Amino acid sequence: MSAIPSVPRSARTRSWWGWGYTDAHPDDAECAAMGALLPGTLARPLPIPRIADLPIARPAVTPPPSLAHLTTDDPRARAAHAMGKAYRDVIRALRARPGRIPDLVAHPTGDREVADLLDWAGEHDVAVIPFGGGSSVVGGVEYRGDAHRAVLSLDLTSMDRVLEIDTAGRSAHIQAGALGPVLEEQLRPHGLTLRHFPQSFEFSTLGGWLATRAGGHYATARTHIDDFVQSLRVITPAGAGTSWRLPASGAGPSPDRLFLGSEGALGVITEAWMRLQERPRHKASASVAFTDFHRALDAVRAIAQSDLAPANCRLLDAGEALLSGASHDGSSVLVLGFESATGPVGDRLASAVDLARAHSGRVETPPADRDASAGSAVSAWRSAFLRMPYLRDGLARMGAVVETFETAATWDKIPALIDAVRTEVGAAALKITGHPATVNCRLTHVYPDGAAPYFTVAVAGRPGDEVEVWDDIKAVAGEILYRHRATITHHHAVGRDHRAGYDLQRPEPFALALRAAKDALDPYRILNPGVLLD
Repeated sequence: MSAIPSVPRSARTRSWWGWGYTDAHPDDAECAAMGALLPGTLARPLPIPRIADLPIARPAVTPPPSLAHLTTDDPRARAAHAMGKAYRDVIRALRARPGRIPDLVAHPTGDREVADLLDWAGEHDVAVIPFGGGSSVVGGVEYRGDAHRAVLSLDLTSMDRVLEIDTAGRSAHIQAGALGPVLEEQLRPHGLTLRHFPQSFEFSTLGGWLATRAGGHYATARTHIDDFVQSLRVITPAGAGTSWRLPASGAGPSPDRLFLGSEGALGVITEAWMRLQERPRHKASASVAFTDFHRALDAVRAIAQSDLAPANCRLLDAGEALLSGASHDGSSVLVLGFESATGPVGDRLASAVDLARAHSGRVETPPADRDASAGSAVSAWRSAFLRMPYLRDGLARMGAVVETFETAATWDKIPALIDAVRTEVGAAALKITGHPATVNCRLTHVYPDGAAPYFTVAVAGRPGDEVEVWDDIKAVAGEILYRHRATITHHHAVGRDHRAGYDLQRPEPFALALRAAKDALDPYRILNPGVLLD
């Protein structure tokens, strides 16, 4: 086993109000050009918000001298930790309506400091919001209400080391505050990788992935961060605990499963042993076009039920394919990708392509066992995938309502579910705004027994009422998901935005157990109030 040196972070400036880096945001001209494509948007973009325009009050509490060096009341730090990066967060920043801004931001460097901060917060009625990269799109890192005297944002990104690597067991002991690129750079010299790449990879942390059960880039098999967990260390107001590091165990309910997906409501995940992989050396990809979306669904189901296990198996409907540049002729597009550290994958790609052809797919394939060439549908989709959150923020500046929601359901429900969302959400958006809406769909993850549809909604909003418009549309979407017994979230987490749907989905005996766990682990009710349960 070996310790790993730390890696410097990016020198680029993160946006406090929008997605990603400030230098990647669309300028005013690009915003206006995008807005022109969506009837009913503003004539000119809303100005970039200024922290000076926010209602930032003086902190309601003062930390003791023993903790003061860990905290800051700097207005920019507080504003950057007030919300996540959902559409409703971005538009609230643009309208200077951020909600309650934390009184303090803390940057602990170790478990003892985390525990001391929790002890102080419990004694002084201070709500604690665990914070990683701040990329939540479900209201998971903000405080709502006024039940607590003050709010502390607990930023873990100073705890970002890969502490040791077990090369024989191909696993690593990692602090939870490591952002995706920081984590991977420390693993790279060893030829190893966690290989968990959500869209938020640059701007999210290991702890955030664990606390929200994040979905990664694998479209089949190892789709969630859960699959890579070997052991967790968690600090709670009731004490600290570490699960045994084991390849598997049948010893009762899993302690790790209690905290995976707990969203900071039960404890603060500070470290984890994670299963690693060798870096892939062999890759192959292809795109398949379909004129009939339902035939494309059949093709994806056939591939998911085979033993091929593609790393990428993402189906874009015609609207999503057009938006990403993967197709311009009204076709739906299936993006396929295979990878391996040990041997060529061309044969597996060829078998998947054959299954797609058997369901009327038209195939564009690069040379065997090579990644897609520049200009292909695969390359276009990848570029659009990374750029899309920035474009969303640009459209938000034009007063548009542009947001996503995702779900999962069994194959017998998928076709009707997708049709219902397109039809009913589109109709609701038109009724609410008076403007026609675009509702696109893609499958992000697929399983032998079902799939995870991911929907994008775009419509001109009502100036000043954009948050209310989205909330109304989202309520319609939630009712559709419930009616079709589709989950309220496949990988975005529950947060505060999905609470109503989550309360309907979980069995009541489980809710009783969860409340009991909250009472036992967080007796002062300070940890991320309002997430998962009241």
